[in-house]
Amino acid sequence: MLVFYKERLAFLSVPKTGSTAYHTALRDRADLIVTHPPELKHAPVRRYDRFFQTMFRKLFDTEMEIMAVVREPLDWLGSWYRFRSREDLIGQPRSTRDMNFDAFVQAYLQDTRPEFANVGSQAQFFRTRNDSSGARHIFKFEHQDKVLDFLQTRLDMQIDLKRENVSPPGDLHLSPATEQKFRNAFPEEFALHKAAM
Repeated sequence: MLVFYKERLAFLSVPKTGSTAYHTALRDRADLIVTHPPELKHAPVRRYDRFFQTMFRKLFDTEMEIMAVVREPLDWLGSWYRFRSREDLIGQPRSTRDMNFDAFVQAYLQDTRPEFANVGSQAQFFRTRNDSSGARHIFKFEHQDKVLDFLQTRLDMQIDLKRENVSPPGDLHLSPATEQKFRNAFPEEFALHKAAM
């Protein structure tokens, strides 16, 4: 999470959407940087509003506009699958090393997800509290040019963005039946991505 007080902007970090690269590029410019623990770095809208936005309201009588990046839902799950296939997780319950992507998505579809598939939800990330306005600027991961244009204009600076924390390569083949099951089960994930800039 990055907060730019003068510009009244909070950049929330949806997991697996390139937030680490933005943290590195903007850490010297941000007024508030939250990188650890992950529960705060990746605080969803509800948690941000409850703790951080409330602080800005009570202490400074102001709010930050929220921005974030979302990924196409299957691409997002693919990034999680590839990320959890890395060598340092081999033998751990979170490892996806010994399964294919189809099995990973099938596990994600379960009511009680196994640890390796328990990766959250982008749509849930954006859920608001009753009195919250939610995220105002939501960008598609594949439209990095729009994210950069917005930030460079809003922050009045050039941003040198480098790729970081990239997931290892992996085969993301998915059977048509599994893909359709996922699409039917999580239409809100696709609606969120479709509505993003």
